[in-house]
Amino acid sequence: MIRRLVAEWLGTFSLLATVVGSGIMAERLADGNVAIALLGNTIPTGAILVVLIMVFGPISGAHFNPAVTLSFALRRELQARTAGLYVAVQVFGGICGVLAAHIMFDNPLFDPSTTARTGIGQWVGEFVATFGLVGTILACVKNRPEAVPVAVGLYITAAYWFTSSTSFANPAVTIARGFSDTFAGIAPSHVLAFVLVQLVAAFLATLFFGWLLEDEAAANGGTG
Repeated sequence: MIRRLVAEWLGTFSLLATVVGSGIMAERLADGNVAIALLGNTIPTGAILVVLIMVFGPISGAHFNPAVTLSFALRRELQARTAGLYVAVQVFGGICGVLAAHIMFDNPLFDPSTTARTGIGQWVGEFVATFGLVGTILACVKNRPEAVPVAVGLYITAAYWFTSSTSFANPAVTIARGFSDTFAGIAPSHVLAFVLVQLVAAFLATLFFGWLLEDEAAANGGTG
């Protein structure tokens, strides 16, 4: 269990260090071009997800995301106590990753975001992003488990661009990004709504994909 928790902490730490660090770097180099800055934030995020899931997947399952942990707990593939510990270390690891990025780029260590991310469009974007992410993971785990790292990395890369919220899709990421007044930040007062939408989306995605991916024999009461 200790190794699993360390893997979840380090994985989420590394994810947030990448998200925030690449956001700072991209904004500094883009010379005001927001599209280029977003691209510079997107590619490292998708790439690091592939790496982190490959590295830590065999140890902890590589959740790095309370929404994913919730899904596996609902499916009874993770005990409630373990799920709670996962979420705690994910949130803590994410905040530590943000602080590490601030240190690397000489930003103030504690620098709450002032970036407004709120409103129905943003919330729908987060719902779509999280629902799709959980669905991608569940479908791949069932049918193509070896494809999970690449599928998740590609999904998040795409969702950065097709969702209005730029696809946080992760309560730990959302909370941590509230601590960073940078390109990747979100105002702390807007964090709760994002997290609630993400959790609702994860819950509904778990139910929907549980039905969609159910074995035919199980669906017919085991008669085949």
